[in-house]
Amino acid sequence: MKTGINKRPTRHSPLVGCEGLEGDAVCNRKHHGGPDQAIYIEGDVSRAWWEKKLNRSIAYGLFDENLCLEGLDNQVVAAGDRFTTGDLVMEVTAPRMPCRILCERMDDPCFSKMYINAARPGFYCRIIKPGRIAAGALVRYEAFAGERILMPEMMVHYGKKASPDLIERYRSVPVHYKLRASLSDGVIKF
Repeated sequence: MKTGINKRPTRHSPLVGCEGLEGDAVCNRKHHGGPDQAIYIEGDVSRAWWEKKLNRSIAYGLFDENLCLEGLDNQVVAAGDRFTTGDLVMEVTAPRMPCRILCERMDDPCFSKMYINAARPGFYCRIIKPGRIAAGALVRYEAFAGERILMPEMMVHYGKKASPDLIERYRSVPVHYKLRASLSDGVIKF
């Protein structure tokens, strides 16, 4: 089976465009990639948490992330938050939901459940302004000024019926286009 999960650190400065990272393999476009999943980010605070939880080293790229940001805890990231470096501007759209391929990569068929229970999901971003990214570059974080819907909260709501109030909260933030479309059915999906 073809998969794009096998990420490796790089020292060159790839272009990050509206459809993703230059040179990144996205093999299942039904569930991955596209304008609202152009780049997948993990925070290194969460990565360190996983190392302690699993009692093992977590190599960069193991969770399939395109980018790991120093000093960032995934638990504080919300839909609409922005990350900027040089010309590149990225906007958070949705949490990463674990899948069978991640379970295989972690050599644990129950890893999805552990990942969800940990409430530290990595997250996807759309690209507001394309640009290049380099290892060690300074990345500025800007919290979304409106309603705060954190990635762990979005993960908990996934696949569930939503109350009218919750639907209005989701409509008020710049979420993934699939999630926005699902709101008319009253279900949180992306």
